[in-house]
Amino acid sequence: MASLKETKGRIASVKSTLKITSAMKMVASAKLHKAQNAIGSMTPYERKLREMLQLLLASVPLDKRQVLTPENCATLGNIRGGDPSGKLGGGPAEQDVFRGEKPAAKVAIVAFASNSSLCGGFNGNVVREVKARVNALKAEGCEVEVISVGKKVAEPMKRAGYPSAKDWNDLVAHVSYASADALAKMLQKAFADGKYGRIELIYNHFVSTATQKVVCETYLPAQPVIPVGGETREWPEDLIIEPSAEEMLADLLPLVRSLRIYTVILDSVAAEHAARTIAMQTATDNGENILQELTLEYNKGRQQKITSEILDIVGGSMQ
Repeated sequence: MASLKETKGRIASVKSTLKITSAMKMVASAKLHKAQNAIGSMTPYERKLREMLQLLLASVPLDKRQVLTPENCATLGNIRGGDPSGKLGGGPAEQDVFRGEKPAAKVAIVAFASNSSLCGGFNGNVVREVKARVNALKAEGCEVEVISVGKKVAEPMKRAGYPSAKDWNDLVAHVSYASADALAKMLQKAFADGKYGRIELIYNHFVSTATQKVVCETYLPAQPVIPVGGETREWPEDLIIEPSAEEMLADLLPLVRSLRIYTVILDSVAAEHAARTIAMQTATDNGENILQELTLEYNKGRQQKITSEILDIVGGSMQ
């Protein structure tokens, strides 16, 4: 049994730790509230833009999709084979931004995690999913490249032999649309140039404060968006589009792809703060339980010592 001095020292240590975990929980909770507002405002906007993009795509004939500017096409590839000649800089005609008919010989996985720990299984879940996905793709005969966003996924993937070519860790430390746009444009250009046949995103999706779900989704070629409620709609025939559907499509394509990256980062950050809030709450509860046990042990030891001293005094007086 530990001495009273050792037990008292452990009590002081636990109290000190409790102050830290309680403070971290409050900070994470405040950041979570801000992140929830950000992702809650962005998600409906980004989803509606994607639905609008698909409606526009259905309304623009194939022969008129060549009006897209070289600047836009160079970052996205051809739109359903809209430029068979390849003069717009988009690569082969079969490189379909929306359906991906070209075989994916090389796949890029963009993994999002955090720069710091103490957030439960938040980072570990992403790392496990990335490694499992890499093994599955390699079994299919695909070459894989991992682009890590966040130190806690970059470091283990580097040890596993998949170092990121560029440091993108600042994206989760200082979330901004400009940084997300830079990553999105790099990915879009690499896809258009044929460097990657498919680009996938792996991140933690914020479901609730207590639940974060690891998601693996295809970024390029872009996937269809299922409208809320599952209803499919067509562009109204009597709707007038200014300046034109073709020009709107050219502007929306790069915007939607950039907003997707930005939304994923916001989603991952919200999930991180939620995971840290729960982790610090659990640590605080466990610390309080340990403190109660140590206090009880200390009181018992102190009572036993007092009783022993009383018995020694009584025994001495009887002699």
